Amino acid sequence: MYKIMFVCHGNICRSPMAEFMLKDAVRRLGKTEHFLIESSAVSTEEIWNGVGNPVYPPAKAELKKHGIDCAGKRAQLLTEADGERYDLLLCMDESNLRRAKRIVGEKHAEKCKKLLSFAGSNADVADPWYTGDFSLTYRDISRGIEGLLKTLL
Repeated sequence: MYKIMFVCHGNICRSPMAEFMLKDAVRRLGKTEHFLIESSAVSTEEIWNGVGNPVYPPAKAELKKHGIDCAGKRAQLLTEADGERYDLLLCMDESNLRRAKRIVGEKHAEKCKKLLSFAGSNADVADPWYTGDFSLTYRDISRGIEGLLKTLL
C-alpha cells in the first residue's frame, strides 16, 4: 500500500485538491485499496481550537467542475508522526517542503518531495490564494499526479 500525504500552507486549497484528485484517479484505475491518501497543513492559520476550516469554496468549485467531491474535508496539521506513517509527503512549494522537513524531522525528511518533481520539474504548484487561478492549480496538480502514478504504478 502507498501512503501519501499532500502538504500545503493551510490545507484549504492546493493539498486538498491534490488529495481528492489522486483519490479520484486511483478510483478510476481500480487501485483504491492500494492507496492511503490524505492532506495536511504546515501552518495552523486555518485551524481554530483544534477544528480545521473546510476546503476553500473556489477550490471546491474547481474540483466539482471535474466531477470530484471533497465534502467533509477540513484542514489538519502535519505532525511529526506523519513522517513515520506516510511513504511520501508531497509538498506544493519550496516553503512547504522546508517546513514539512522540519516538522517530520531529519529521520523522515527524505520522504518530503515537491509534487511537481514527479513531472520532471522543480517548479512550485501555482498558489491560487495569490493567483486567483484555480484552473492553473488544477493543471499543475494534474501534471504532478500523472507523473506520480507513472512512478508508482
